[in-house]
Amino acid sequence: MIDFADFEKVDIRVGTVVAVDDFPEARKPAWKLTVDFGPEVGVKRSSAQITVHYGKEDLLGRQVMGVVNFPPRQIGKFMSEVLVLGLYDAGGAVVVIGPERAVPNGSRMC
Repeated sequence: MIDFADFEKVDIRVGTVVAVDDFPEARKPAWKLTVDFGPEVGVKRSSAQITVHYGKEDLLGRQVMGVVNFPPRQIGKFMSEVLVLGLYDAGGAVVVIGPERAVPNGSRMC
């Protein structure tokens, strides 16, 4: 169990995917995402192993949820700045989490 105060330390925000790039150097298939998290957080990049269900065209313009206050993580030669959130489906592929309706970029999960 954790205290609610511990949960509040995790800053989960919504952002819009503004670019999707190939990541051929990744050990597992992945995209390099550029996500606009609004004026307070800004534009951040993330490595995302979500190629099973999502092509570039599926992700571009899509709103996603991400943890924006983890330290950056080196993934090969790429620096991943945020953790885009998802859930595993029955086959073990990731399904991205996002709002059911459009909300302002940077909105914090409550």
